[in-house]
Amino acid sequence: SADKGTTCCPQLFLFHLWFTLLLVFIIVPAIFGVSFGIRRLYMKTLLKVFEVSSCPYLKTNVIDKSTEEPTSLEEEIKEIRRSGSNRDLDSASEFEMSDIFYFARRGVESIMDDEVTKRFSAEELESWNLLTRSNNNFHYISLRLTVLWGLGLLIRYGFLLPLRVTLAVTGVSLLVILTSVIGLLPNGRMKNFLSEKVHLMCYRICVRALTAIITYHDSENKPKNGGICVANHTSPIDVIILASDGCYAMVGQIHGGLMGVIQRSMVKACPHIWFERSEVKDRHLVAKRLSDHVEDKSKLPILIFPEGTCINNTSVMMFKKGSFEIGATVYPVAIKYDPRFGDAFWNSSKFGMVNYLLRMMSSWAIVCSVWYLPPMSREEGEDAVQFANRVKAAIARQGGLVDLLWDGGLKRAKVKDTFKEEQQKLYSKMWTDSSD
Repeated sequence: SADKGTTCCPQLFLFHLWFTLLLVFIIVPAIFGVSFGIRRLYMKTLLKVFEVSSCPYLKTNVIDKSTEEPTSLEEEIKEIRRSGSNRDLDSASEFEMSDIFYFARRGVESIMDDEVTKRFSAEELESWNLLTRSNNNFHYISLRLTVLWGLGLLIRYGFLLPLRVTLAVTGVSLLVILTSVIGLLPNGRMKNFLSEKVHLMCYRICVRALTAIITYHDSENKPKNGGICVANHTSPIDVIILASDGCYAMVGQIHGGLMGVIQRSMVKACPHIWFERSEVKDRHLVAKRLSDHVEDKSKLPILIFPEGTCINNTSVMMFKKGSFEIGATVYPVAIKYDPRFGDAFWNSSKFGMVNYLLRMMSSWAIVCSVWYLPPMSREEGEDAVQFANRVKAAIARQGGLVDLLWDGGLKRAKVKDTFKEEQQKLYSKMWTDSSD
């Protein structure tokens, strides 16, 4: 019995020590929204380690052709005609066999390096960040790199991963329990106040579970009640990144399992907008629920990701027009992740949610910048599509992202025939204009 008590004492002591450190350095700071600067010191240390471990032969030149100056179909075809003939063929009034080379070349370019497909895979790094998921062979190049990689593996999986899992479980558990309790209170200011504080505290704990270092810019433009916050979409953790700095009404489909438990508890404390699977495709019902929410100025701003899918944080793809038809004030937000510390992009066709979260929690850190852009409203004579494109362009410009017109749905769907027909129309229009 004495031996048993002696064995339990060190374990009990370690548990108390672990819980005390968790409480003092993470939970309490999360409640009051303060930071001791440990994560930023950790980030600076990582940068020095990456600098020491970097070698010239580990760096790659990443070329993005989507930033090149575009040329028109007519200009390129004229250039092909000039290079293949001694005649002056500035006129494009008749078909030439050499025109085929333009479409053949564009087809081959699209197969080799199109500007859409590469947006659905991990962003390329200029130098190795000591993660084998970035490159499986770099840690065999030299003894120094092998030692650094081994130490990093031990730190990430032996210390950081258990700590992060503990924090994630703590944050989610507190969110479910406390929002369920707050849901028992009558509607009023006290309930709204407590709900806001609980949501912020729990999301901040979850942010610490990812060792997320976030820099928020232009906070005076933060979304206000009765508005719609729209942002580019890279990962499911985009929600946590934004919600740790302000409260939002979430929009989404009702799920089962753990996600369903979280959704049901959250909606008790705050009016989130959840849809049944059968309701999601009913555009009119979705629009009405959103409109009813934004008309009530006492309700939190709605958080929406109009791309409808995750993009690898190098570009912004087509925004769905639904959230821009409502007529509410739109608050654009640009999110840009630093891939050197960990790839935040969720490739849902390759990794499940659990596998993805494990990769996030075993990365070095999640480092990102968030810009709150000035609110935007639909202008006179502007339709929903034009408004959506204007907002998308502003987000892309601020975040340093490529502005693409392509639909993110191409991740799983084939290109529509209308896109092919558009090229045919441009080619036939070139003939018509020249003959006139």
